[in-house]
Amino acid sequence: QEWQNPFATWNPLDFCNISEIILPMDTYWSPPVFILERVNGQNPELNYMVLMHNGSFNSTRPFQVTLTCSLRILKFPFDTQTCNLSVASFLYPVTDFVMKTRRTPAEITKQSQSLLLTDGEWKFTNLNIIEYTEMMDDKGFSVVTYLISMERRPTLYVLNLILPTCALYVLDMAVLFGPSSLEEKINFQIAIILGSSMLAVILNNSLPTSSNKPPIIGTH
Repeated sequence: QEWQNPFATWNPLDFCNISEIILPMDTYWSPPVFILERVNGQNPELNYMVLMHNGSFNSTRPFQVTLTCSLRILKFPFDTQTCNLSVASFLYPVTDFVMKTRRTPAEITKQSQSLLLTDGEWKFTNLNIIEYTEMMDDKGFSVVTYLISMERRPTLYVLNLILPTCALYVLDMAVLFGPSSLEEKINFQIAIILGSSMLAVILNNSLPTSSNKPPIIGTH
């Protein structure tokens, strides 16, 4: 966060060439912002800010938060999700407090990709920014929303779910139209049904459930 305070300025030549100082966050006014989609998280312990001689404040506070996100998993495991991270302040209307982003979406995307070191299930792909005014009780409030796009890595699901499912159905069709006797076909069909039931149990534990539409792989 960066903001200006014209009442907190001084001439460095009058104070031993001191051009900046570090102060606690409660020393001066600081922008009160909130993350709208936040459901859980840890507040930062770094409660300090840097004050420049020209009245410019700079505060870098790392947050670790858990956000709510509406998932669309119809194309699972080849799906791409977009989650919002909205930063707002509903204590000051837009006539008194306006938030702006300093960097472009391309710059933030490049920096985010360099900082994202995890090699988990999701791959960070893109980030967009929307600045708008939210109306509440006939008052406008400044909001900045980050649209975070993520792509699922499907390799694990292809190996553990899709390939076994396809193998079962191919084997089922081969036996059904093969030269085997009716009794052998019935016995094999029962084995296929038991195998499909076991696979359905695995799918039930592996497929995401937080969506209005179930994934195609789980729909029969």
